[in-house]
Amino acid sequence: MSPSTTLFAGILRRYRRRNSVSRFIATHSRPALPSIEYPLSHPIYTIWAANTSLGKTLVSAGLSTSFLSSPHRKFLYLKPVQTGFPEDSDSRFVYNKYSEFFSQHRPEFSVFASNHVLKASVSASEAFSRGGFEVERDEDVSCGNGVVNLGLYEESKLQGSENWEMKGFSKLVCKTMYGWKEALSPHLVAERENARVEDDELLEMLKGCLGSELESEKGEVLCVIETAGGVASPGPSGSLQCDLYRPFRFPAILVGDGRLGGISGTISAYESLTLRGYDVVAVIFEDHGLVNEGPLSSYLRRRVPVLVLPPIPKEMSNNLMEWFQEALSTFHSLEEIMQSAFLERTSRLRNMPKKAHDIFWWPFTQHKLVPEENVTVIDSRCGENFAVHKVNNNVDLITQQFDACASWWTQGPDATLQIELARDMGYATARYGHVMFPENVYEPALECAELLLEGVGKGWASRVYFSDNGSTAIEIALKMALRKFLFDHKIVSDDLVTENAESRVDLKVLALRGSYHGDTLGAMEAQAPSPYTGFYQQPWYKGRGHFLDPPTVAMRDGVWKLSLPQEIETLKPSLEDLTFSLRENIFKESRDTSNLADIYHSYIWKTLQLIIDSSGSTRTGALIIEPVIQGAGGMEMVDPLFQRVLVKECRNQKIPVIFDEVFTGFWRLGAESATEFIRCNPDIACFAKLMTGGIVPLAVTLASEAVFEVFVGDSKLQALLHGHSYTAHAMGCTAAVKSIKWFKDSKTNHNLISEAMLLRELWDSDAVRQISLLPAVHRVVVLGTLCALELRAEGSNAGYASLYARSLLQKLREDGIYMRSLGNVIYLMCGPCTSPQSCSNLLNKVYSRLEEL
Repeated sequence: MSPSTTLFAGILRRYRRRNSVSRFIATHSRPALPSIEYPLSHPIYTIWAANTSLGKTLVSAGLSTSFLSSPHRKFLYLKPVQTGFPEDSDSRFVYNKYSEFFSQHRPEFSVFASNHVLKASVSASEAFSRGGFEVERDEDVSCGNGVVNLGLYEESKLQGSENWEMKGFSKLVCKTMYGWKEALSPHLVAERENARVEDDELLEMLKGCLGSELESEKGEVLCVIETAGGVASPGPSGSLQCDLYRPFRFPAILVGDGRLGGISGTISAYESLTLRGYDVVAVIFEDHGLVNEGPLSSYLRRRVPVLVLPPIPKEMSNNLMEWFQEALSTFHSLEEIMQSAFLERTSRLRNMPKKAHDIFWWPFTQHKLVPEENVTVIDSRCGENFAVHKVNNNVDLITQQFDACASWWTQGPDATLQIELARDMGYATARYGHVMFPENVYEPALECAELLLEGVGKGWASRVYFSDNGSTAIEIALKMALRKFLFDHKIVSDDLVTENAESRVDLKVLALRGSYHGDTLGAMEAQAPSPYTGFYQQPWYKGRGHFLDPPTVAMRDGVWKLSLPQEIETLKPSLEDLTFSLRENIFKESRDTSNLADIYHSYIWKTLQLIIDSSGSTRTGALIIEPVIQGAGGMEMVDPLFQRVLVKECRNQKIPVIFDEVFTGFWRLGAESATEFIRCNPDIACFAKLMTGGIVPLAVTLASEAVFEVFVGDSKLQALLHGHSYTAHAMGCTAAVKSIKWFKDSKTNHNLISEAMLLRELWDSDAVRQISLLPAVHRVVVLGTLCALELRAEGSNAGYASLYARSLLQKLREDGIYMRSLGNVIYLMCGPCTSPQSCSNLLNKVYSRLEEL
């Protein structure tokens, strides 16, 4: 008999058609991104190795012998990627070795054992057929891409020494998900056999296998998923396996290397896993007499147990049965570690809501309105998605939610950039830790500053002032602008050392109603009265500004319409200036010569004159605006023409201009800077949030050389006396460098139209229009990564304090979309790299829920 014939002796052909539902699903299109969900009712572990041929399958088989030493248990072994098939089959190795071990140590209870091979390349399937077994070939079998539904199955009942009905029975289920013929790296063999399997396909099948085998199980179950090769070996698509399986983030068992040089390889593998957020609960390897466990235990600080297996005999006269028996106590110890870590994890996840509810003071949250059961437990993040722990009907689950508020507008990385950032920040931490910034320079800070001046500050900025968060960046910008105003209007001289009370003047800012510039006291003074500045929140608030009502644009009932404040509406603009057939028309420079531009100019000029005439000694020292979109004020799109006219008029009157781009910067609106939309530059601009990919706090205030010059002098008192202990910290600057480069490179950001340096449209225009037509929707604003809508509401159901959207948001979270609202305004926010298909999926779910309203 050929090797392949003996390998699969005992296959039961009647099971070839048992997976007809899977064949049906395979003929239909798969989702662009799989939704990760699996039960946490039973422990699931991945088996990794520091390199190939270190005994991952031996460890899997050994765990089966340990775990199935008691009745009423199920051991599930999954092998997602198998090369060298059918000559090599790790799932059949586990199936056979356990069966042999059972026969020699026959327990009282019985075991039903089975081995499945679900899919294979055509080459592997044909090799199997040549071994003497018939495999049906009809149109339903083909999955496309050179892969077929093999549907092979074998099973056996291992009879215990006692009546199984009295003693009970256990189950061993072994499955190979995909098999390829040649014994090569998966990415090579997939290409050579023309049978490439994409990451989403493999993860979707893994999710299905876990669901079908675990969800209905009431008894004890242990599941192991054995990877192929080493930790960083490529998968079938070319993705490293440590990245491929990252969305699930199953806890890991690392099979180390007990040979010469194995300490280094094992540590490297361990760090590759932890860098990606995996929890390694144990390291296990074969004893080669070199006592590698000593240095490994020392390096791992004894936090991770290190187990040693007896040497594998070179002569396998007993077919490894004596070795398995000798190693059984080690496998029992490993099993106990796995069970203990699983129970600790689930207990911790279940207890977190209550603990959080008892000790946290969440920002922007009325705790009385958040019952314990509504606390979201985030186990991890992968790209744009949270992995969330839930308990449904007393069953623990890990499920996926799209982070549709971009974690307070900071997030942009896909899963790949997230790992890149982790790697680069680890390097920065090891190289620098934190170093002092004044009068010093180091590479991450310098490169970050250069990128900012070549990017968001190109053409106007010459200086970069680092700080720690957006609100602080605004405070710095206000200090810069007010000093510039004082010098331009000759209110103070260069000799600040001798300043006196007579030189002081009451300076205010010019800002827009509905704007928001942060929560620190000075930043709050630069915004109009709002729920954020009320007496309950800020009893010191006076509002040191003059606040204009801005005209806003939104889609209403399928049409982009301009809403004017009463003061401008009385000037009777032309009707053709109030509607737009396309959103792009809102941003056209040709509007500068329109009747409406003249009206804006007249309104702004008269308003500024009134401020000057009525204020006496009070002067307007700066203009501060959020360009195009006012975020926390309700996701309002301000008419860019109005902002452009406003900036030009302030320039005419030597009022320094500040752009608050903490929210709008770095592709949030579809361009690197919102200056692309209003087509004018500031004197000072603030950036944060997406600048670092949301991975760590960092902010900058960019300034023109003219602004910088007013702080240059002979006295230190003339300098800008503001700073932070972690100014320009190396980790933040490193993250910013990586993120800035990633987002503006079409090779890494596939949404970037490199010729125009704009993002392609992420939100389907037809779907957006349909949403705007719903009776429940008052207006919609869509730009770049933002899709916001205001629910139609009145009275207490409208405004920031509204609870009107709470039930809708809860339903959307059940649909896998994590959202927060601004009162009756809800919004979806993706990242610069998010696929339009993902955005369409979000819109479809939101539309369905809005229809219910």
